Amino acid sequence: MTGRLAVVAPVAGTVIPLAEIPDPVFSAGLVGPGSAVAPDPAAGGRAVAPVTGTVVKLHPHAYVVAAPDGRGVLVHLGIDTVQLHGEGFELHVAEGDTVEAGQHLVTWDPAAVRSGGRSPVVPVVALDAAADALDDVAAVGTALTTTDVLFSVAPR
Repeated sequence: MTGRLAVVAPVAGTVIPLAEIPDPVFSAGLVGPGSAVAPDPAAGGRAVAPVTGTVVKLHPHAYVVAAPDGRGVLVHLGIDTVQLHGEGFELHVAEGDTVEAGQHLVTWDPAAVRSGGRSPVVPVVALDAAADALDDVAAVGTALTTTDVLFSVAPR
């Protein structure tokens, strides 16, 4: 059996609770348990792998990385950003690539997302995890870099 899976912040910024995400699917926890990061405008638009594993789904605005034991983490870069059809996002990996936690996957512009009338908040969700599977969740209001743990996920 594997241990807890540490999930690093995919973007630098400030922790906010899922309940404050301006999207009912995320805020109600329908996708799964997790947390969110309000990007730091001074940190730039670097989005990284939240865990070491394989990129199993990759869109310009969202990606899923699965750890070797199959536990997946969804990162969604902003709310309603699917409507941008990839504009303003640059991919640095492909689906199927093996990545390390903290590896640069996508470049994006959170300020442009905000100026376009969308929220740049980044939900980070443990897929197929029980509601009580998270531990070591960074406190709301904590400033994180892309090397800091956002939360950890219990083994299945």
